[in-house]
Amino acid sequence: MRTPTEVFREQLTGITEGRFADVLDLYAEDVVVEQPFMLPEPLRIAGKDALRAHFAGAPADINLVATNVVVRQTDDPEVVVGEWDYTVNGRGSLANVIIMRVRDGLIVASRDYHNHAAIGSWARAAADAG
Repeated sequence: MRTPTEVFREQLTGITEGRFADVLDLYAEDVVVEQPFMLPEPLRIAGKDALRAHFAGAPADINLVATNVVVRQTDDPEVVVGEWDYTVNGRGSLANVIIMRVRDGLIVASRDYHNHAAIGSWARAAADAG
């Protein structure tokens, strides 16, 4: 069975490679994903079907590169904290943090701290310039 660290790394790799169907397989059916920094208001995604719909809205032409990846262990063996920077379509660098709970090899909860507004605007700017 995958450890929380392995699940985090698989999730990050899958997202940066645009393999959202594979990433979805890492989540439990009753997963809860919270994105407190989502604009215009915080987002709570409950259940794998809702997460599937959320992933379907990801820009098709986005190119995310993750650097400076650090995984921190916690006192709770189910929980890891991942930190990394994203370069979006070759532009800038955005800091990210995720607090992920993994049980039986599947993500059951996560709290994701990303600057979604910047990620989206940089992806749109690259598409408009292309």
